[in-house]
Amino acid sequence: MAELILIRHGQSVWNATNRFTGWTDVELSEKGVMEAKDAGIELSGIRIDIVHTSDLVRAQMTADIILEQNESSKDTEIRYDWRLNERNYGSLQGLNKAETAEKHGQEQVRIWRRSYDIAPPGGESLKMTADRTIPYFEEEILPNLEDGLNVLVSAHGNSLRSIVMHIEKIGPEDIVSLEIPTGVPMYYVFENGEVRRT
Repeated sequence: MAELILIRHGQSVWNATNRFTGWTDVELSEKGVMEAKDAGIELSGIRIDIVHTSDLVRAQMTADIILEQNESSKDTEIRYDWRLNERNYGSLQGLNKAETAEKHGQEQVRIWRRSYDIAPPGGESLKMTADRTIPYFEEEILPNLEDGLNVLVSAHGNSLRSIVMHIEKIGPEDIVSLEIPTGVPMYYVFENGEVRRT
């Protein structure tokens, strides 16, 4: 049996100011650092053999802080891959969400943020994000679990939503309402060839 832990990065400085972040590379806020430390303490009793994280510093910082709290992690391998990046919000990146809703209307912003297959201008839909995250999960993460390794994935709200959708077989209509909070570990086990939530 191997363990899979998914975690959305701690609060970023742009989360704190309610801005669309996407692929913009921003650091953790002070609150985000504390969230990552708290997660690290919670995970300190679990051996983490390998970490998969995105190309973005907020996810990498979260993984590093978690590993600092884990005595068994001195030899932990860390892999970085852009396919675990947050969805690209295109021309919305950097804009305040409330101001964007005032300009374009609440319903339009809700569609851009929460629909499965409608992308914001110049950006990615959740479906487009899933088209890169799910193959990464199948090709890179699943083989680690099959080898009996405990895996931590430190990534982003939408890249993780697409992976959770795949693991838990959640349909496109239901995945749009799933919220993944910052800095809170989600636990799965790999057993008898299947990944299941614990």
